[in-house]
Amino acid sequence: MSLRKSAGLRPSAAAYDYGMALQLTAVFRKVPEGYIGFVEELPGANTQGATLEEARANLQEAVAMVLEANRELIEEAASGGEVIREPFKVNA
Repeated sequence: MSLRKSAGLRPSAAAYDYGMALQLTAVFRKVPEGYIGFVEELPGANTQGATLEEARANLQEAVAMVLEANRELIEEAASGGEVIREPFKVNA
């Protein structure tokens, strides 16, 4: 169950029902086995691949997995109380 549903909250204009475009920085390093890659702004999002293309694809998957894990952790941590969710823009 999502936080919205469990807390009985409905954000205006379904603010959380659309995809978010956020530009992050992927860093790739050549190593003897191929490439390693990580996202500077997202700890835990790292991977490897035999080719640069494979490392890029794997990094996409790693980022999705880290974000999903973070969502699950916050749902567990916030259960049982009032939760307010709202759009948040990052200007870095």
